[in-house]
Amino acid sequence: MVAKTAPMGWNSWDCYGAAVTEDIVRKNAEFMAQNLKKYGWEYIVVDIQWYEPRATGHEYNPFTELCMDEYSRLIPAVNRFPSSAGGKGFAPLAEYVHSLGLKFGIHIMRGIPRQAAHKNTKILGTNRTAAQVAKTSSICAWNTDMYGVDPHKEGAREYYDSIFKLYASWGVDFIKCDDIARELPHEEEELVMLSEALHHCGRDMVLSLSPGPALLEKAELYKQISNMWRITDDFWDKWELLYDMFSRAEKWCTHTGAGHWPDADMLPIGPILQDYDSGNRTKFTENEQITMMTLWSIFRSPLMIGGEMTGFDEFTMNLITNTEILAMHRNARNAHQVWRREIGGNEYILWTASSAEGGRYLAVFNAGEKDATIEIPLAEVEIYDKVTAKELWSGEEVSAVDLIEAEIASHGAKAYLIGRR
Repeated sequence: MVAKTAPMGWNSWDCYGAAVTEDIVRKNAEFMAQNLKKYGWEYIVVDIQWYEPRATGHEYNPFTELCMDEYSRLIPAVNRFPSSAGGKGFAPLAEYVHSLGLKFGIHIMRGIPRQAAHKNTKILGTNRTAAQVAKTSSICAWNTDMYGVDPHKEGAREYYDSIFKLYASWGVDFIKCDDIARELPHEEEELVMLSEALHHCGRDMVLSLSPGPALLEKAELYKQISNMWRITDDFWDKWELLYDMFSRAEKWCTHTGAGHWPDADMLPIGPILQDYDSGNRTKFTENEQITMMTLWSIFRSPLMIGGEMTGFDEFTMNLITNTEILAMHRNARNAHQVWRREIGGNEYILWTASSAEGGRYLAVFNAGEKDATIEIPLAEVEIYDKVTAKELWSGEEVSAVDLIEAEIASHGAKAYLIGRR
C-alpha cells in the first residue's frame, strides 16, 4: 500500500517558490538524511516550475518559454538542474536522493503545456497532437503554463500515460498535482484519467492533490484516486490561518486512514521566503508552532516541512524530532474534536484519539489571548478510572489521576498519552 502512514517530508515552495535549484535540493536532502530520516522524515519534493529557466521566486513569469521535449512533456531547466542535461531529466537527482535512503518527488500542473498546444507538438504513443487534446477553455486562474486536457479526446490518455512513464523512468516517488483539488466537479473526469495513468505507470508514487480547499462532498472520490488532498488554500505563518484549521480538521477527521490523508498543508517553520539570511523566519511564535504540530499530528495530516532545513535552530529541530509527538502522528486512530468552549474569557479546544499501541491521546489547545490553567475531568472522554498520564512535549508524567490540570500559554497546546493503571 502506498502511504500506509501519512507522508513526512520537505517541500521547496515555502522558502524558494518556483526558484529552487539542484544544489539547494541536494543540501536539504543531505540534511534530512543526516538529521531527520531516523525520525520518519523521507520525502524531498521539488515544487512548481522546475521547467522554468527564469524563475526567481514566488511570482510567476506569465506566458514564459518552458523547457519541453518533443512529446509535449515538460523537462527540468538545465541551468537550474544541471544533472538533467543530455535528456537525463530528474533521474540523476532522484538517484542521489535515493542513495541517501530518501524518496524523491516533484510538483506538476494539471494539463498539457500551452506552448505545446500552440506549437502543435507530438504526443508519445499516438498520432494525435497537443493541440488536438488541449481543452483551451480550461485554464488555471493563477498560472499561465497549462491548458486542461479533454478526457474525451483521442490521445488524452496517451498524454497522461506518457508523462507518468517518464516520471517513473526518472525514479519519482511522489507527485504533487496542482490546479485540480478544488476544481471539481468541472475537471473531475480529467482527475480520474490522471490518477489511472499514474497508477498504471509501473512505479508506486504518492499522489497529492492541490490546492484546497478540497470539496468535502467529494471525500470518497479523493480517497479512491489519491493519497492526500489539500483541505486549505496555501497555509502560511498567520495565526488566523492556524485558528481556522481547527474547524477544517474537525470536518475532515473522519476521512483519515491508511492510504488516504486530508492535508492541512506545509509546515512554515524555520527560515522561509528565500531571503531568510535577512531574518525572514516564520512569524509563528514557538507556542503557535507547538499548536500546529500538535493539531497536524493528532489529526494525522501529512507533515511536509516548508523551511530551509539547513537553517533550523534548536527549537525547530526539537519541534520536528519529538518522538512522542511523532508516535501520536503515526498511531492516533479515530481522532476527533471533543468540545470547543469559552472558559474564563479564553477559548479552549479538546481533541482525543485512541492509540494503536494502547491508551488514549488528548490534545488541549488554548486558542485564547491569555496564558491560563484549565482542568479537564477525564470523564469527559469516558475515562472513569484512575490513570497515568504523560505530557508529550515536556515528558512530565503523573499517576493515579482522573483529572488533567494543564497550564497552557496563549495560542499554545499540551498533548497527553493516557493509560490505565
